[in-house]
Amino acid sequence: MKFHVFPKGPMCSIRRALLLWLVPVFLAVGATAAAVSYYTYCEMVSGFMDDQMQQIGSAVAATDSVRTTRQNAERVFHWGGYVVQTFGPDGRLLANSYPELSLPLQSGSGFRDLEHEGRSWRAYVLPADHPGGRSVQVLQSGAFRTTLAAERAGTAVAPVLVLLPLSLIILWGVARAMSSALQDIGRQAAELDEHNIAELPLARVPSEVVPLVNSFNSLLRRLGEAFATQRRFVQDAAHELRTPITAIGLQLENLRTDMTCEAAQGRYVQLELGVKRAQRLVDQLLRLSRQEAAGADGPAMVDLQAQLRESINTLITLADQRHIDLGLVDAGSPAGSPPTLRCAPGDLRSVLDNLIENALRYTPEGGVVDVRLVQDQGRVALEVVDTGPGIPQEMLPRVFDRFFRVPGNGVNGSGLGLAIAQAAAQRCGLSLTLRNRQDRSGLIARVESAA
Repeated sequence: MKFHVFPKGPMCSIRRALLLWLVPVFLAVGATAAAVSYYTYCEMVSGFMDDQMQQIGSAVAATDSVRTTRQNAERVFHWGGYVVQTFGPDGRLLANSYPELSLPLQSGSGFRDLEHEGRSWRAYVLPADHPGGRSVQVLQSGAFRTTLAAERAGTAVAPVLVLLPLSLIILWGVARAMSSALQDIGRQAAELDEHNIAELPLARVPSEVVPLVNSFNSLLRRLGEAFATQRRFVQDAAHELRTPITAIGLQLENLRTDMTCEAAQGRYVQLELGVKRAQRLVDQLLRLSRQEAAGADGPAMVDLQAQLRESINTLITLADQRHIDLGLVDAGSPAGSPPTLRCAPGDLRSVLDNLIENALRYTPEGGVVDVRLVQDQGRVALEVVDTGPGIPQEMLPRVFDRFFRVPGNGVNGSGLGLAIAQAAAQRCGLSLTLRNRQDRSGLIARVESAA
């Protein structure tokens, strides 16, 4: 069974996994350090105190006097004072530095641990070295020894206990920085689209993650090549179709004078409309492929008034042919500060051209198409308002689909104009919305900064 470092559920993250595994290790290290320190200091204190007890016992046995310095309870139990007892050859107590402790002479010699009246004692017995000599017994509180060892061990472990939470905080910060660095890679990948496919940089990428980034870059390269191939195919197909369709259109023009039969003229008109529609479709496909290829020009500050006038001047001929009043309505911009928008100029031009051309084609002859520049609460919006038939409310959500055309309008079109306009608006970071006019028949196309 494969072992997984990352747990399931919300704990499945590098930061939480590090904490999940390292925090118990840190705590175990701290507990082990405390236990080892306590054991070490117990041995150290016991050895040091035992040496002192042995020296005191030897010194007392070597003197002729049996007098000892009197101890009190505080010195014995709180300061670790030694209790010295001297016994005669018959085992009778000759001297006791702490009379409150009536502990008989223990048999044998050397060190031992005792329990007397609920207290623990460490005892050292030095028997008489000759017949008729004195025996010496030195006692020390076992509780004092334990407390002293614990205090010394606590002093040694204190830095570890202080550094442990600090280490955990540092670990949390490092894990968070590592997680943020990986999230930055994800954000860089999320910013890519079909118009901006660039390999992710490998600078400051952890060596463990480099293979993953390299694999992703390889995928991006193949994806970019696929998009480029698709665009080339659309462009080549449109170019190849343009020539024969144009030739067919010329042949139709040449046949016009030969259409004397009324029935043939009706079929000729239908054929001519179909060819014109095919020509327009090819033109739209070419325009679409060029735009998709060109997330081309990067974003720049665009003068909206100048861009609107340029689009209107380009389409004024179509407006004149259809006897449509096409004009620019500026809803009042502050003097000396022409409204600007940061986007790719080519994309903005595509949005405006397609919306204005769409309005001109669907507005009946003699109608009006107004292009408005609106400033509302510091935001700039563009509106193309026509006096055409509008769009049925239930079909508004579908008008941005490619090749979708509102049935029954009788206008030749390819169904690509609004799809192209919306794609260009999205690349500019703009939102494009359509709504029917409330004051009369007609449509309002509004472009503004996305919320």
